[in-house]
Amino acid sequence: MVPENQTEFTDFILLLFSENPDQEGMLFGLFLSIYLITMVGNLLIMLAIGSDSHLHTPMYFFLSNLSFVDTCVVTTTVPKLLASFRTQNKAIPYADCLTQMFFFIFFASIDNFLLASMAYDRFVAICHPLHYAVMMSSWFCGLLVIMSWSLSFLNALLNSLMATHLSFCTNHQIQHFFCDLPEIMKLSCSDTLINYIVMVCASGLLGMIPLMGILYSYVQICSSIMKIPSAQGKYKAFSTCGSHLCVVSLFYGTAFGVYFTSSFTNTSWRTTPVSAVYAVVTPMLNPFIYTLRNKDIKDALRRLMRRKTT
Repeated sequence: MVPENQTEFTDFILLLFSENPDQEGMLFGLFLSIYLITMVGNLLIMLAIGSDSHLHTPMYFFLSNLSFVDTCVVTTTVPKLLASFRTQNKAIPYADCLTQMFFFIFFASIDNFLLASMAYDRFVAICHPLHYAVMMSSWFCGLLVIMSWSLSFLNALLNSLMATHLSFCTNHQIQHFFCDLPEIMKLSCSDTLINYIVMVCASGLLGMIPLMGILYSYVQICSSIMKIPSAQGKYKAFSTCGSHLCVVSLFYGTAFGVYFTSSFTNTSWRTTPVSAVYAVVTPMLNPFIYTLRNKDIKDALRRLMRRKTT
């Protein structure tokens, strides 16, 4: 569907970080480095988990899915950004913009559900260890992943279909580095009330419910850990959650940073750097967090490297 009443409208203009156009060469190198590090780091984690039978457990099953989704998140936004820096062409066709918006919502929503699934896995492992094998069976883990992908797809599809009904009059410049739904709605000259209601309700349900599940899981985990008599036992139990807690804090911290920045500032320029941390930097840091804090992953990577060099 094309925008209503706009026969000549074909492209949006992504303004990227154009408040500082002289720095685009430096930004190109920065984002290219981040993209390559993200891809290599997450691919190594997926290879390590897939090739090591010791890591064929629910926790690492969810982690491999998280790594795959992280590569998809950055691939949705960064290649177009790099091409715009190199060619100085900041135009993005209307259909491509909606496609980028759809996939960003889709993969970001999956991230949200996977983090909740990983929190539930740690809850069962620490609070119900004797029932762990039954409660976290392979079919149940697969069901959680399928539900994550299905609900995220429906959320992205609903918001994208609603966006196709928006009209755009004179301003086609998006003050962002990718086609983000709130920024697109700001440009519309049609009534966006229903779009905002759908976006807020969907984000509330699909965002807050997993977050509440994560918080509940960790309240129960902390309660169980406090009952462990030895300090060493407490440390061992909590260390299994350390990496996940870091990733959760980073993901939701930057997500709320984007929300509050866009809510309390009159310009999108201040939102763009925070969004870059949320959409680009966070997927890059996840492999480092899990590698540096996880002995099993480090051992699996060493074994993988030895097999590649022999």
